[in-house]
Amino acid sequence: MTEDIFLQGGRMPGHEGAFDVLMADGRIHAIVPSGIVAPPVSSRVLALEGRFLVPGLWDNHVHFTQWAAQSRRHDFAGSTVSAEEVLARVAAITGAGELASVSPDIATGASDVATPVPVASATAPVIGFGLRDALWATALDSRRLDAVSGGAGRQVILISGDLHSCWLNSAALNRFGLPEHPTGYLQEEECFRVTGLMNDLSDDEGDELAAEAARAAAARGVVGIVDLEMTDNLAAWRRRIVGGQRDLRVAFGIYTAQLDASIEAKLHTGDIIPGTGGLLTVGPFKVITDGSLNTRTAYCFDEYAGLEGQEHSHGLLTVAPDDLQRLLERASAAGLIPAVHAIGDHANSLALDIFEALGSRGRIEHAQLVAESDFARFAAAGVTASVQPEHAMDDREVADRYWAGRTDRAFALASLRAAGASLLLGSDAPVAPLDPWVTMAAAIGRARDERTPWHPEQRIPAADALAASTNGSALIGVGTPADIVVTDLDPLDTSPELLRTMPVSATFLAGRPTYLAPWASMLA
Repeated sequence: MTEDIFLQGGRMPGHEGAFDVLMADGRIHAIVPSGIVAPPVSSRVLALEGRFLVPGLWDNHVHFTQWAAQSRRHDFAGSTVSAEEVLARVAAITGAGELASVSPDIATGASDVATPVPVASATAPVIGFGLRDALWATALDSRRLDAVSGGAGRQVILISGDLHSCWLNSAALNRFGLPEHPTGYLQEEECFRVTGLMNDLSDDEGDELAAEAARAAAARGVVGIVDLEMTDNLAAWRRRIVGGQRDLRVAFGIYTAQLDASIEAKLHTGDIIPGTGGLLTVGPFKVITDGSLNTRTAYCFDEYAGLEGQEHSHGLLTVAPDDLQRLLERASAAGLIPAVHAIGDHANSLALDIFEALGSRGRIEHAQLVAESDFARFAAAGVTASVQPEHAMDDREVADRYWAGRTDRAFALASLRAAGASLLLGSDAPVAPLDPWVTMAAAIGRARDERTPWHPEQRIPAADALAASTNGSALIGVGTPADIVVTDLDPLDTSPELLRTMPVSATFLAGRPTYLAPWASMLA
């Protein structure tokens, strides 16, 4: 049984005065003005000294195993200027420094360019993450990576920041059964196949990485995630939680590959999985219907600027509407709430068509570009917009170029809110950091790195951002699970810049501390 804890002298955002909170049996048992009652003799007391009490935070869209694996991959997020910058970085990693200035002519298919002699024997693969190539001037080709691989057998696998494309050298293409691929630049399903196989870690290794990532999330005030990793999330998380990982609540996503088994097992969204202490619940049924902005595959009504007349100039629709309707109808009838990945405005419109036709509620993941006439349809159809505000900070230049003239309705959080749509906020980690404070800062400020706000008219109030990152409220309440975060600053009265580095003093999940700052270690 969870030990009773008495939080003494805390403040609540938007309220005057201090409060005492009793957490008992995993729930919030009482909230009273500070000093009115004495702590129960059976409870442990934590004097908050005016710190703030906030509901436990949720990240409503993560790919947890991929996020956890980032700690063992090379970070290329800062290498955004050019392919040449990335090649130089790979050469530095492999020790092939003298080959870093390979001629871009290799990418044109010129046959008179000699292949450099490998300078090192084959070693462990170089796996990098964070490429953002949408604004690069030169094409990507496997032979350019071969030249800086440091050995004919050494694999180089560079994954885009949006997870929808990757750049492989010849050795990596051979590993994944693609020796004849013309460029080594893979998009969508080809890329998903690569990243899926790369994430096929041993149970022990994957669980160790997940435990580290869960502890880090708890230190930022996170009590729960919606894990939309493209795998059998039920098996992975049941094993982890039964094995002792208890730092997070997890609602796990189901994909088409698991749909039959999920229906047969009579899983329904919101069900608690037995034997997991209430920490593991069934999440949504996820379908990916288009690509992404950075990979220029998000499905749009208008052609991408500069790509007019080219193949797939409108992006890619990866699931036909009739197929999507059949999937959603089947999942909804079985009690699984659908979550449809739709980034381009045409993909969003088609998804809304199907939700309206079925009369079923659900979620649209991302909703990055929405047609003006479609904002009101979210609320009317009972469809929640599950959005990732930090993507707007990463993608503003790309959107300005490829969605020119349309960015007033891109990442349009205020327009969705004004139209009555319910909002959930998340990170899409590892696309953005699994840190709801970063997410909220982007939603509130629409700026980062001291830049001017991008489309500031699409900012939303801090209370709305906090509610969309918690259990739906910016305040804790009696009778609810004792999922509480203690912060040093008032999240409703803190600048977006400071919000990104919000000091977290304690995190409680069902009244049990999952993170304690040194000053609160008396509860450890």
